[in-house]
Amino acid sequence: MGIMKALVSDGPFFCLERNVVRAYDAPVSFGFPAPGTSLPTVAVPAPGTGVGAWAGAPSAALDTDRTFVIAYRMRSPQERGAEVVLARSDDGERLETVARMDKSQFDAESLERPALVRTNERRWRLYLSCATPGSRHWWIAVLEADDPECLAGCEARVVFAGDEHTGVKDPVIHQGPGGWRAWVCVHPLDEDGEEDRMSTAYSTSEDGLHWRWHGTVFAGRPGMWDARGARVTSVLSDGRASYDGRASKEENFSERTGLARWDEAAGRLVALGLRPVPSARYLDVVALPRWGYRLFYEAPLPDGSHELRTELVASGADSAPGRA
Repeated sequence: MGIMKALVSDGPFFCLERNVVRAYDAPVSFGFPAPGTSLPTVAVPAPGTGVGAWAGAPSAALDTDRTFVIAYRMRSPQERGAEVVLARSDDGERLETVARMDKSQFDAESLERPALVRTNERRWRLYLSCATPGSRHWWIAVLEADDPECLAGCEARVVFAGDEHTGVKDPVIHQGPGGWRAWVCVHPLDEDGEEDRMSTAYSTSEDGLHWRWHGTVFAGRPGMWDARGARVTSVLSDGRASYDGRASKEENFSERTGLARWDEAAGRLVALGLRPVPSARYLDVVALPRWGYRLFYEAPLPDGSHELRTELVASGADSAPGRA
């Protein structure tokens, strides 16, 4: 339980079972493959020591040969999000870098979490979160290529611009039979010094390039551990989801993972549980073709640095009470 105990929050923990709330002395994952379910492996170590030395904000997808392609952000104390790295992996644990994208390529002050998608046409898209220099504004651009290795040389196209009142970043983007869906983190810019507040908006598209904005579908709960904001990080095909949340401005960059579900009738996400699951952020979940899931997430270390971890979670292991 060594690593798992370092990731989870203090109990008690509560689970809704057949309309009855039951308490456990360890986190309950609501049937979601959450970090700490199995032993983690460090896929990318922290790039240094101390606050701001961060490897993480991952987004991953399976290639046609069932190997993994992973995009993640690298940051140092001297620079903000300095670059996004693309890597390939046969097993999801040993990563081989195939491309790097520096923030200067996009005239961005920082890069944050990307969204990597293998399209139904077997092409690759990388949606990048870019910070506007000299402001708290963020926007999202997309690159597209036949192969991940070619993405770094592609021209960027803005797909979510935000505006003077809104910064947009850290998208979760899916292509399915009904078209494209996106869950986008939104930061209001209407109050100086309070731009860390966040919620999640929902958008749909026929081509993944031109989007219809549907507005806020998920936000923090007043008085709860996620009161300051809620940023969706992964959505499974059945509507189960994970998100990053925090209670206060002081917890910025120290988000924890919460769980939610998509309510199709209401057209919004509903938070599950009264407490977060682990002290991890930017969780991405890749459903495997035959069984189980491969998790990628950013995990904090005691010195303030962050590393990129991965876990292989077997089907069924994600729903056991008392495990997270």
